[in-house]
Amino acid sequence: MGGKAILFVVLGFSVIFLIMEKTMSSTSTRTVENMSDYYTSVNAHNIALAGANVGANEVFLDPTWTSGFNNISYSYGKYTVTVDVLNAFQNIRRITSVGTFNGISDTVQVTLKPSSFSKFAYYSAFEGTSTIYWVTGDTVWGPLHTQDKLTINGDPVFYGKVTTKEKVVVTGWSNPQFNGGYQNGVDMPIPGDGAANLQALADNGGVDITGQDTVYMTFAGDSIKYKYSYASPFTSVLASTFAPNGAIFASGAVLRIQGTVKGQYSIGCGQVTTTETTGKGKKKKTITTTKGGDIYLDGDIVYNTDPVSDPNSTDLLGIVAQNNVLITDNAANNSDIKIQAAVYAETGGFGSENYDSRPVSGTIDLTGGITQNNRMPVGTFTTHGSKTVMVSGFLKNYKYDDRLLSGSPPGFPNTGFFEIVSWYE
Repeated sequence: MGGKAILFVVLGFSVIFLIMEKTMSSTSTRTVENMSDYYTSVNAHNIALAGANVGANEVFLDPTWTSGFNNISYSYGKYTVTVDVLNAFQNIRRITSVGTFNGISDTVQVTLKPSSFSKFAYYSAFEGTSTIYWVTGDTVWGPLHTQDKLTINGDPVFYGKVTTKEKVVVTGWSNPQFNGGYQNGVDMPIPGDGAANLQALADNGGVDITGQDTVYMTFAGDSIKYKYSYASPFTSVLASTFAPNGAIFASGAVLRIQGTVKGQYSIGCGQVTTTETTGKGKKKKTITTTKGGDIYLDGDIVYNTDPVSDPNSTDLLGIVAQNNVLITDNAANNSDIKIQAAVYAETGGFGSENYDSRPVSGTIDLTGGITQNNRMPVGTFTTHGSKTVMVSGFLKNYKYDDRLLSGSPPGFPNTGFFEIVSWYE
């Protein structure tokens, strides 16, 4: 090979090596830059997450908190948190947290809504003055909470999460199944203003009935029929016009309901206490009278579209009593009763009128949930060997309405806490 050829070969290899060196140098530089960008973006994201968690904690501690945070130093960066009320009626809030690190920003959004008692398949503040056992054959499909002890004698099955303030007392060879998990030490008292808050909602866009001793109300699909005495004729109104926001309340009255519900409503009642002074001097007397606050189920109360057969049903009902919700002892209820609703009894419980003296009345077929201050009986039974025989009242067939995990009837009492609906990163 001649001298010129060798020169060209050397020059060619030199150019190739120069190109390779530039490419390797560029690749190395981009790798460092990519690593730096990744480090910066990850830190910005983590700072945004920290702000979202701090903001969510503030809302959990104080449900009225909306002040947010501005440029809070954290992990060599900063976060800013804002709180927006997306729906004032349902009190749905969105926390937006922006984390910044080395000039790079990242955003995390968390949406929260008030946690409603309607989410419970079963809730009680007190499990009764005498021990009431959960036994073999008892099955609860949704969340359960009690502020009292959960006393077990047998093999009940709990499919939703079980929480208690006190402990679980397991007797003998019992083997309960907590398929949704169990946690004790959870303090969630029933509020003293659940019925009052529904009344406030009824006063502002619903209907609040006052000045009556008894209110009879029958849901009839698109309509509602009501009257104020047994012998009177019903007045029929369009339900959506009668209570546009779905809140219906009877103040100082006994409320008696039944029928077929189309749409979303909460119907409730509260007691009214009056004080009257008569006479003078030594004959002066002060008389205190309390009336109302109980709801009686005079017959079936069901949805127009049954959620058991059609999970897409949008019909929802909340039954909210300041005192008790009772199944009336009447002919209509002496052969089963069907209830589709979330039931709430603030100072009393859900039970059967004359549970220990009424005839054997079949089965309570309930789809929804029960929240009550005191667990109440619905019937009595005796045992003959291994066989259970009803003496009075009802058997129980309670099914949870899964739609209540994410939705609740309008104005249904809240637990006072928030729960996370979505977390977007």
